[in-house]
Amino acid sequence: MPVSSLRSSLGELPAAQAAYRCAVAGRMRAERWGLALDEALRTRTGLTRPRGAATGRILAYHSIGTDEWGVNDVRPADFERHLQVAVDDGWTFATPAQVLAAPELRQLAITFDDGATSVLDNAVPVLRHHGVPSTMFAVSGWADGGHDAGYAHVLDWAGLARLEAAGVTLASHSASHPDFGRLDPAAAERELVESRRRLETMLGHGIDEFAIPFGQSANWTPEAGAIASRVYRTVYAQAVDTRPAGTIPRTFITQIDRPLIFRAALNGAFDNWEEWFLGPR
Repeated sequence: MPVSSLRSSLGELPAAQAAYRCAVAGRMRAERWGLALDEALRTRTGLTRPRGAATGRILAYHSIGTDEWGVNDVRPADFERHLQVAVDDGWTFATPAQVLAAPELRQLAITFDDGATSVLDNAVPVLRHHGVPSTMFAVSGWADGGHDAGYAHVLDWAGLARLEAAGVTLASHSASHPDFGRLDPAAAERELVESRRRLETMLGHGIDEFAIPFGQSANWTPEAGAIASRVYRTVYAQAVDTRPAGTIPRTFITQIDRPLIFRAALNGAFDNWEEWFLGPR
């Protein structure tokens, strides 16, 4: 058996998956705290890094109170704290289109990936109360019920309709949430086209935005990018300086992000940082 096949087979074992998740979470925690502390020190001493003219940010959340999702989950109390920190620091909230139209303004757009039920239960009431717009990138196949056990906490079509009725904009996150970095062009096209078709059929209106699953530089290919540009108006990554060509940057927000780290994210401390992948996920 080739080494790559053996590594892939071992990576599917529950023990290997658990070890992988622990390693990713540990490395993420160390790196984000380290970069945040460095940012705080530079701010206090006036040694701030030079940045480009763009200020506005599009934030990428996942679940808000789904413990099983690990580092991708932000506790409801921390999510509310993030909003308050942003307001205290002079940010206003806008749609992704508004951020892109005026990148020099201190604006934040809130987006969510995957369609977690906890977004409807825990995030939407807070967002509606404060009049904050948001966007959900949903996986069409998961809304159909075709998800793994670890992703049982996702909205079906009725749930997505309630989300939309609450004022959340819906967009595509593929048909089955694959790693596009591992797909051939034909498979990538099926994922992109089928997701849009299914979302438009079930929601009754056009869909022209897409967020790359996993969203890091290795999770996309030039071939997928060329196809996506024909299918969607806008393609979002989950990285900033390291994002694939032709994509819109989003700043990944994690379970680890207490106010110090969250402020560092808004200040660009993680713009050159990517989530770490060991292999099979």
